[in-house]
Amino acid sequence: MAAALPYKPRPGEIPTQPGVYRFRDADGRVLYVGKAKNLRARLSNYFAPLHTLHERTRRMVTSASSVEWTVVPTDVDSLQLEYMSIKEFDPPYNVRYKDDKSYPYMAITLADEAPRVIVTRNRRIPGARYFGPYPKVWAVHDTIDLMIKVFPIRTCSDSSYKKAMASGRPCFPGQIGRCGGPCSMKVTIEEHRAIVDDFVAFMAGGDQRFTRDLTRRMREASAAMDYESAALYRDRLQAIDAVLSRSSLVLAEDTDADLFGIAEDELSAAVQHFVVRGGRVRGVRATTIDKELDISGADLVDQVLQRTYGPAGPGEIPRQVLVPSLPDDAADLEQWLQERRGKRVSIQVAQRGRKADLMRTATLNAQQALLLHKTRRTSDYTARTKALTDLQVALGLAEAPLRIECYDVSHLSGTNVVASMVVFEDGLPRKDQYRSFGVGETTDDTDSIYQVLTRRLAHVDRDDAAGESEAADAAASAPAGPDGAEAPVVTERKRPRFAYRPQLLVVDGGAPQVAAAARALEDAGHTEIALCGIAKRLEEIWLPGEEYPVILPRTSEALYLLQRLRDEAHRFAITHQRKRRRRDITTVLGEVPGLGQARIKALLRHFGSVAALSQASAEEMTALPGIGPKLAAAIAQRLADRQGSSGREASAGGNASAGREAPAVRESSSGR
Repeated sequence: MAAALPYKPRPGEIPTQPGVYRFRDADGRVLYVGKAKNLRARLSNYFAPLHTLHERTRRMVTSASSVEWTVVPTDVDSLQLEYMSIKEFDPPYNVRYKDDKSYPYMAITLADEAPRVIVTRNRRIPGARYFGPYPKVWAVHDTIDLMIKVFPIRTCSDSSYKKAMASGRPCFPGQIGRCGGPCSMKVTIEEHRAIVDDFVAFMAGGDQRFTRDLTRRMREASAAMDYESAALYRDRLQAIDAVLSRSSLVLAEDTDADLFGIAEDELSAAVQHFVVRGGRVRGVRATTIDKELDISGADLVDQVLQRTYGPAGPGEIPRQVLVPSLPDDAADLEQWLQERRGKRVSIQVAQRGRKADLMRTATLNAQQALLLHKTRRTSDYTARTKALTDLQVALGLAEAPLRIECYDVSHLSGTNVVASMVVFEDGLPRKDQYRSFGVGETTDDTDSIYQVLTRRLAHVDRDDAAGESEAADAAASAPAGPDGAEAPVVTERKRPRFAYRPQLLVVDGGAPQVAAAARALEDAGHTEIALCGIAKRLEEIWLPGEEYPVILPRTSEALYLLQRLRDEAHRFAITHQRKRRRRDITTVLGEVPGLGQARIKALLRHFGSVAALSQASAEEMTALPGIGPKLAAAIAQRLADRQGSSGREASAGGNASAGREAPAVRESSSGR
């Protein structure tokens, strides 16, 4: 690896003004586009010594053959230029957006002579305004049915519209009152355009204005004894109320905001965009992102906002934009959005109240979307086949690893050590063959990995011998001659065992964990089983005895499969540990005479945890019903004895537990 890049410009050649820079390869293709307030300071980070760069950044700068930049007057101009450049060149090392196409939308074709409202999954209709997505197609149709009672706009097809306008006869939907366009011969094109504008304004959050206007008209008509018109306005108000009742009020009625919930890992991110108008959630847009370069959460927010509001019109940008974290150039983004909207725009972090609650809901949805995205990728047959093939090539295996076992060690500040084993066959999880391990005494994560694999590998030969024995028994019991006799039916249920030995073992961790696993394989005499480790920070694949890791492409299906294995092993280990912890808590409190399950639940519900209960006094415990002074004193004494014994064990544990606090800090896992 070269110490310096041949195309590195001299520091004096790079300006210090704000601008946009582009890395190109030998064929002139743009690989990456970025912006900077100071081009010289930013580009100097890319041309630092290669061994100090992040692996993905190093891969990008070594793939490039030149760098160019464009100086702009202000930081806001750099935002706009960066967005336009990414849209034009689609660089492979910038974040890749995948819009959610699985939900239907309501679209108004504003580019048509007489715009119509339709239900569609196509987000590329020229000049169309979209609302949604909706969970079901029928939900969109129900909304349209209610809305055209208030705003009678065109619903007929383009062919029906052209035929009606040419013949002078209303279209069939117009004859039955389902179409309010010019083809119905009731309104002109200009009047219909005004109704369409009101329709769009209402869907965008102007419901209060229309409600007040219809209420005023209804009262005026009633006062003038025009009861037919008053009844018409009343029906329209009821239709508006029916539409609004479908979405609950989540924020103040005068709140117009866009809220972004983001969940990410090293490879991907999921964005949930909640559109709040008039205090109600009017739409949810889901997006998944493939990350090529390592990007921070703040930078990801920056990219998401540019992507969302780059093609947006003034009416699509709200007064407030709520994000999980502020980007470094939040002030420039606000100015850019303000120029596009024509009014003031603020970018904020929701910290408390109803906005924070809604942000947690959006983040939870993003986490579920990210999990679903990863699961679908690993469940697809074509993707699984490609993942196994890529994994075979990357690790230099003789055949694709059809059975993969992944191991993870989890502990609670060095105590309560457990391990998990998850099994994937043909790229899919075999949850019936998951195993969990309790690790009694251990020095560190590597020792735990060695112990767990030694215990697991002891069953490999045992399972093989059991399989041969079963085959021999079956052959002996088979009919000897062609007399048509059936084999005896086996009614005894045997203990389930593994179908066959694994072809690949994966450990969560880097070189030290892989070395410990390799020792376990060698001691067990099973060096024929392949082994690798996946380090979480950089997603590196470590092989036994190798000085440098294997770097898989960020979009590799094999990397997605390994990441899914690692995450599943971690989840299973944490779940097992929490179950053991709950049992331990119940056991400790259950040893107190007179304290049953109902009172234990009441204590934990009131104090929140055993740690908080340990700090409570006997007088505080007696405030709960059913807890008298004698019982409270017994509980306090039992918890004090438990803390004392834990402290003595910790002080006697040597380096394994020296300097650690009581086991109530956090869960951690090997390789993290």
